[in-house]
This record gives sequence, C-alpha cells and structure tokens, in this order.
Amino acid sequence: MTKPCPPNRSTSLERALQVFRAQGGVLRMAAAIKQGVHRVTLYRMFEDGLLERMSRGLYRLSATTPLENPDLVVVAKRVPQGVICLVSALAFHDLTLQIPHAIDIATPRNAEPPRVDYPPIRVFRFSAATFSAGIEVHAIDGASVRVYCREKTLADCFKYRNKLGMDTVLEALKRYKEKHRFEVEALLRYAEICRVAKVMRPYLEATL
Repeated sequence: MTKPCPPNRSTSLERALQVFRAQGGVLRMAAAIKQGVHRVTLYRMFEDGLLERMSRGLYRLSATTPLENPDLVVVAKRVPQGVICLVSALAFHDLTLQIPHAIDIATPRNAEPPRVDYPPIRVFRFSAATFSAGIEVHAIDGASVRVYCREKTLADCFKYRNKLGMDTVLEALKRYKEKHRFEVEALLRYAEICRVAKVMRPYLEATL
C-alpha cells in the first residue's frame, strides 16, 4: 500500500504564515495546530527565526510590526476569559501615572487559576455580578482585549482601596474628572454593583 506523501515544506510554511497573519501575527501553538498547522512546521519556524516566543505556548511572527502593548496581548491570548482590571485598567484608560509591575486581571470566582509565566500577573477573583459588569472589548495589536470601562474600574479601585492605596484611587478619580465627562449615574451604578456606594458617594460629591 502506498504511503501518503508528507506535506510540502514550502506549502506548510505558507499555510502557517496565513494562519498567523489572520490572527494579527500572534497565536497560541494549540490554536495553530487546531487550524491545521503541523507542530513540526511551528518548531522549524521558531528555529529559523520566523517565530518568536512571547510566553509559554504563545508565539508571534518575527517580521510583524513590534507590538505596542505586548503584555496585554499575551494575557488576552493566555487568559481569554479574563478582564484587565484595577491598576492595569487605570493605565490603559490613562487614569494613573503608575507603571504597573504586573498585569491586574479579573476572573470569575470559580475559574481555574490562570497559568502565565510571563508577564507577571495579579489575579483578582470577582463574583458573577461584579465580574460581568462594565466589560469593554478593545482591539490591541490585532488581539481582542477585555478591559473594564473607566467607571467600573473606578468602582473596583474603591473596592480594593486598601490594597491599592487611597492615593492611587483619588488620583484616578481626579484624572477621570479632568479628562472625561463625569458620568455620575454610571459611577454610582457600578458602585452599587461593587457594594461601595456608601464609600464612593462622599468622594464623588466632593469632586463635583
């Protein structure tokens, strides 16, 4: 019986390049294999310098434009059910001057712990109602990144004020007022969801 011929190397390479380009140049190995790219082809691309490793199991095409927010892209790809929150969300919305040393990410309370070797992450487990409220999806470097909106982020920061420090929270509130329309109703709605309305209200009244 005649054995099937192995796929042509150049054809396999072109197929792999098409799959990566369709995903903005960044893809998990498992996802690439699921889309028909052979594991051997991926190893050869990595050895030949066509792919670079961003994190465990996550690769990007070396020839693509450098990413503006590689850490957010890695976390979005590795933890697709997570949402960027707290200081990382403040930084994304330009509501803080802090440079986060880790990516803050929210997950449902009963979710499996995320496994990300790089970048460093801080995981916060939210209840179902708190987790699902205020999620926005932003296209960043070709990836879909889930981030809490500004108002939800501020409410979350008040909830975690003891961990973040009130200086960080009040700086964010001040920058929010300076840069954006002050959406009092939205802020109070998310404050109710996060159960910090009594804490937030005096600060909102003082800011108006």
